[in-house]
Amino acid sequence: MSDSSDHLFVKICGLKTERDVDTAVESGADAVGFVFSASPRRIDPATAARLCRRVPEHVLTVGVFRDEPLADVRSVAAEAGIRAVQLHGSEGREYYDDLGAGGWTLIRAAAFGDTVPRCGEMGEDLLLLDAPVPGSGVAWDWSGGPAPAPGEKWLLAGGLTPENVRAAVDAARPWGVDVSSGVEATRGVKDPALIRSFVAVARGGA
Repeated sequence: MSDSSDHLFVKICGLKTERDVDTAVESGADAVGFVFSASPRRIDPATAARLCRRVPEHVLTVGVFRDEPLADVRSVAAEAGIRAVQLHGSEGREYYDDLGAGGWTLIRAAAFGDTVPRCGEMGEDLLLLDAPVPGSGVAWDWSGGPAPAPGEKWLLAGGLTPENVRAAVDAARPWGVDVSSGVEATRGVKDPALIRSFVAVARGGA
């Protein structure tokens, strides 16, 4: 996981197949995400474990959860072999502390709003800021509200695509970006060409 100040961290989420994973890694993604909560992108821990074995050590493997019992998250994360846990629900500080003690990198997902969440408030390592209506996959005004302070480790998410990601990065100045539906051919099915394009364009390429 790169900490370089001039390196835009890119996470490709909702991967389900070997092709998805291989394309994301070969394109230069810093993290790949596997969804374990209710979603068209949901996969089982055994499949995630098989896919994680294809991922080199420098790429962070992330499991996405929402309001699951803590014991279930620990069990799934251990079986899948993921190195990071991303939480999208109303999990409390003790929940984060427990998972942090288990050695997982923690990502807290929150929605943009009138107040700005700060990275680390819940003990997380990274903060993911989604659209005001999380999971909608709809583009929104990234420059229209307050953002975390420069230097904070936060990922911009919500409606990003190869067509708009560069403008979003220029407007919001995030530490990184996260995409799922914006690199899909159909709902829940990734498009390799869109993955490659997203990573390249996000970092200022063609």
